[in-house]
Amino acid sequence: MQLHQLQYFVAVVDARHFTRAAAQVGVAQPSLSQQIRALEQSLGARLFHRTRGNIALTDAGETLLPIARRILADADTARREIRALDELRAGRVRLGATPSLCTGLLPPMVAAFRREHPGIELIIHEGGSRDLQTELSEGALDLALVIDSRLANDPVLETMPLFIEELVVVSPLGAPRPVRRSHINIQELQGRPLVMFRRGYDLRESTIAACRTAGFEPTLAIEGGEMDAVLEFVNAGMGLAVVPATVVRDRFRGTPIADPGLTRTVYLAQRRGMAQPRAAQALQDEIIRFLYETSATGQLPPGVHTA
Repeated sequence: MQLHQLQYFVAVVDARHFTRAAAQVGVAQPSLSQQIRALEQSLGARLFHRTRGNIALTDAGETLLPIARRILADADTARREIRALDELRAGRVRLGATPSLCTGLLPPMVAAFRREHPGIELIIHEGGSRDLQTELSEGALDLALVIDSRLANDPVLETMPLFIEELVVVSPLGAPRPVRRSHINIQELQGRPLVMFRRGYDLRESTIAACRTAGFEPTLAIEGGEMDAVLEFVNAGMGLAVVPATVVRDRFRGTPIADPGLTRTVYLAQRRGMAQPRAAQALQDEIIRFLYETSATGQLPPGVHTA
């Protein structure tokens, strides 16, 4: 049983005439009749009573008719929905990102995509870079914005450096600067209470590594939070924290770190060798376009540089 045979069958039922039905579907009458006979043979039953100048459905034909109409309708729906996917009027993208990116640069990057493709469902999953790496490898995500540079050597993933973020020391906006100068040295964090991210968090590892390189162990006032919690603890006066410049905005005071400073590179990652859905490819293109245009017009946030 083939779709075009069902189409011819329904056309004959609607036209009540083989020749008129053949004209409606755009085939020669002998070809249509041959396909109806082939359909009857595959079903093992006659579908029409044929008399001179008239045709009528057999019991088998009456049984087949609503099923044939439903199959043809479902096939048409499938064609329309797949066409909508191809034309980016529908679809879904699963994007992973670290909490700091969700708080900082991600919203403006995806806002233009949502305006351009309102019919595409965009699912954002927050997580650490290593968790996102696992989810990408398992096919649970289409794309991810990750920090850990070691992912660039992952044989399962393809990575593309997108931009570099400067890290700053954040303190309450109404409090005095942690130092009187415009920049702070890492060594000047020694002995100061720090609000620290949870274990396994990219910023935690880079901050502790920078302190140890400077020859001291950091003093932790509180630890274990995600980005929003860390910022609120800082705002409550519990200590300083090292965060990306993009999350500071006008709610906090961000003090740049003196040369050579601290930075992190943000990568766009996807599973290697996997054909991306059209919607995911469109989002990737939009992220790259956003960074290119904002960089070219000088509109990238302070502390962000394209890679």
